[in-house]
Amino acid sequence: MKRLKRRYLALQLDVDSVPSEREFMDAVWGSLTRLFGEYGASLASLVLISYDYEQKFAVLRANLGALNNVRAALAAITSICGREAAVHVLAVSGTIKALHENLAD
Repeated sequence: MKRLKRRYLALQLDVDSVPSEREFMDAVWGSLTRLFGEYGASLASLVLISYDYEQKFAVLRANLGALNNVRAALAAITSICGREAAVHVLAVSGTIKALHENLAD
């Protein structure tokens, strides 16, 4: 069986009031489903690795094959729970360690 390759995305939330983890992931899944349907969303295999309320920072894990779809869905987010919001991808990496090293530079 072939191993699935994954990528980690460092995200910065641009919002006035920080949403909960659940509200954030609902917005991400909703955007992904609207753009690519349930089947396309399921191919992404999204997992929230970490979420920092104070710095408005999150790390997501996604399958490599669906990376472009995930990035498009993140760019399409305009509101989270009725509040204006934007999500910016800061970095993408194959490991969490390398992701944090890229952000430190």
